[in-house]
Amino acid sequence: MGGVPMKHHTKSKVGRRRSHLALKPSQIQACKNCGNPVLPHRYCPNCGMYDGKLIKEKKIKTKKSK
Repeated sequence: MGGVPMKHHTKSKVGRRRSHLALKPSQIQACKNCGNPVLPHRYCPNCGMYDGKLIKEKKIKTKKSK
């Protein structure tokens, strides 16, 4: 059995259940070191700083010569 709802759900009941499903705007902040936009609680992809510490060094791409 399955697939058929047992009782009718009103529009208000469905709306109250779905009220938490709306997308929330992302909170973008400026990096304290370089000023680029960065998401909170993540290291800056531009300079690699997080909470005043260098977390990830920026990799410089070099071309391999044959």
